[in-house]
Amino acid sequence: MTAGPSILHADLDAFYASVEQRDKPKLRGKPVIVGGGVVLACSYEAKARGVRTAMNGRRALEICPEAIVVPPRMSAYSEASRQVYAIFRETTPVVEALSIDEAFLDAGGMEHISGSPVEIAGKLRVEVREKVGLNISVGVARTKFLAKVASGACKPDGLLVVPEDGEAAFLHPLPIERLWGVGRVTSEKLHGMGIRTVGDIASCREEALVAALGPSSGRRLLDLANNHDPRRVETREPRRSIGAQSAFPSGSRSRAELESLVAALVDRIALRLRKAEKVCRTVTVNFRFDDFSRASRAHTLSGATDQTIAILDAVRELIDGSGQMISERGLTLIGISASSLESNECVQMELPLDGEKDSAALDAALDDLRQRFGADAVTRASLIDRDGGTAVPLLPE
Repeated sequence: MTAGPSILHADLDAFYASVEQRDKPKLRGKPVIVGGGVVLACSYEAKARGVRTAMNGRRALEICPEAIVVPPRMSAYSEASRQVYAIFRETTPVVEALSIDEAFLDAGGMEHISGSPVEIAGKLRVEVREKVGLNISVGVARTKFLAKVASGACKPDGLLVVPEDGEAAFLHPLPIERLWGVGRVTSEKLHGMGIRTVGDIASCREEALVAALGPSSGRRLLDLANNHDPRRVETREPRRSIGAQSAFPSGSRSRAELESLVAALVDRIALRLRKAEKVCRTVTVNFRFDDFSRASRAHTLSGATDQTIAILDAVRELIDGSGQMISERGLTLIGISASSLESNECVQMELPLDGEKDSAALDAALDDLRQRFGADAVTRASLIDRDGGTAVPLLPE
């Protein structure tokens, strides 16, 4: 925790849709939906008419029939993200990447070099607009949590500074849903206790919150409501993991279709690992549910690998262990990431078994075909006539 508001949370506004409006002038000022079966992103004009991310595409067009639907262009979004992250790193040496379109920056101690944190945030917004052609909202506060809340509160295209003596006045009137981890289920429990604002939680007895939500969740929410967040901004280069995710309407995927989608995501991740000459030791599956709550499960592999079958087996095991949670809460997004990355030249890998030798040979053959004829030239039989999803990068590369 710093002495004053010096932590920046920078978040690009309606990122995918803004890139589309930037590149296609005819879309500017109009409601834009990125994605077909599910809304991957939407412009603020579409949001004003009730369209929301992860909404069923058909429902979105019922709400906003004049919306213009465009297919996602992941390469364009990745390039825009790369340009923005270059500006982040020019702004301050301490950048913690969160996703393809947001990051924390530590602007403390730079007054004699670049100005105050507020001045640095203002310059950052100007540079992103002039060099990349996108709007970015920035929250400035004493803690990471409060900076993120501030950036959300000043969207779109805003700058909000929360002074140290104004933290409670800003935070406590907000609805409890603004706290990390408060989804539909937690919100209903808290409303049942008569708790509706962050200030209500801040003044609540710890024992009551722990009894209702459990020790971990209860204490964490009480800390956040009182702006107790000791985490520092830590330099995190985007390439600490390689991953992809896909969103879809709740209930639109049978178990067989989910299996096919997962296999397609793992295919892409493993291919990127091999291109980067990396191996991974940890596989993580992230879930988002119908109420926008999230959960994650991780598995540490017995040895470092870049092989599709080994990663896919780990993912299937994690999904099998989460089956009840998925069926009860309605899955709307699945993300897979490979982390604990190492160079494949620096890892002493065990000799593969016969089945793994076959898998490695197949991976090599598929890689060759995709490089020669394009990433979509070869697909799994289970994906024929099925939607393989849109693999969204979790972090810029």
